Amino acid sequence: MAGVSSCLKYLMFIFNFLFWLCGSIILGVSIWIRVGKDVQQKLDIDSSLFAGVDLLIAVGSIIMILGFLGCCGAIRESRCMLLLFFIGLLLILILQVTGGILGAVYRSQIETSLNKTLLESVNLLQGSTQEAKEFQEDFQKFQQMNHCCGLLKGSADWGTNFNNENICKCDIKDPSPDVCIYEQNRYIYKKSCGDVVAKYLKDHLLIILGIAFGLAVIEILGLGFSMSLYCQIQRK
Repeated sequence: MAGVSSCLKYLMFIFNFLFWLCGSIILGVSIWIRVGKDVQQKLDIDSSLFAGVDLLIAVGSIIMILGFLGCCGAIRESRCMLLLFFIGLLLILILQVTGGILGAVYRSQIETSLNKTLLESVNLLQGSTQEAKEFQEDFQKFQQMNHCCGLLKGSADWGTNFNNENICKCDIKDPSPDVCIYEQNRYIYKKSCGDVVAKYLKDHLLIILGIAFGLAVIEILGLGFSMSLYCQIQRK
């Protein structure tokens, strides 16, 4: 009977160590995105918009466990561990494909949820309650940080509260027309903060998609390696 290829065994071990490392990176990056406070908390964005990030946190945690199983299975030539690794990896790949399909199908609902959140925030900008004032104070800091004004329609989102001369005030020296405009006897930021929020979500979505695509390639290689080693051990 043919023996187990030492080359394949150690390739499998190295692969799974890198796989475990990828899981750690995915988990770390996903948590970093999830706990980001600049946009999510200041604008009270619906947490359902970060469902893809939550999915990656779960995937990253599972990958770390599977990487450990794969390393042990390769070194100890354990068919049980390799089979568990193969099944777990296959389930993650199916989960990723399902998540991608659901994301494409429910894209319009996600956009609707974002627009609803922004509209509710606009009402707070025009309000005079204590809750509205606290939100406005935080949002002014957000505006200064991101050089933007309002959420959907610029200064009009503030309503009568825009009479406060500090709201949307452009603090940039010698501002260009692309950044600041002159309105109601003062320079204010031209860009809508809604565009900033949309860019924030889009940029993080690209990170998620890039990680998911790279991960899918690694998973397919892992499925091939583990099944080859499993078959060799079975024939041993």
